[in-house]
Amino acid sequence: MQGLFFETDDQVRMVLRFLVVLLGFWTAWRTGKAVAEGWEGYVRVVIYTLLLALVMRFLHHALFDGSMLDAGLYAIDFVVLLVFSLIGFQVRRTRQMSANYYWLYEKTSPLSWKKKD
Repeated sequence: MQGLFFETDDQVRMVLRFLVVLLGFWTAWRTGKAVAEGWEGYVRVVIYTLLLALVMRFLHHALFDGSMLDAGLYAIDFVVLLVFSLIGFQVRRTRQMSANYYWLYEKTSPLSWKKKD
């Protein structure tokens, strides 16, 4: 069965790593959007991203025999996931503010809005 889709075990591990990273980025993005949809603040995004980074560390440990309790790697995972979470949060919040309060605010970019003149 090994030779059916991939030639070596390294190719399988690279595909799995790519899928895990893609899953982590997508989940972080959706986490930020979900927090914004609930009209919560940045603190909730940070808390959920801390938990998501822990889950990602576990996936790397379980699937690739990586270190689970390495604080440096956990911090890197957290910072990268936090970037995706905060961008997802800001995109959704901008859409909320410009759509729900269209008489007060207008969208200036995907990440910001301003008060109408």
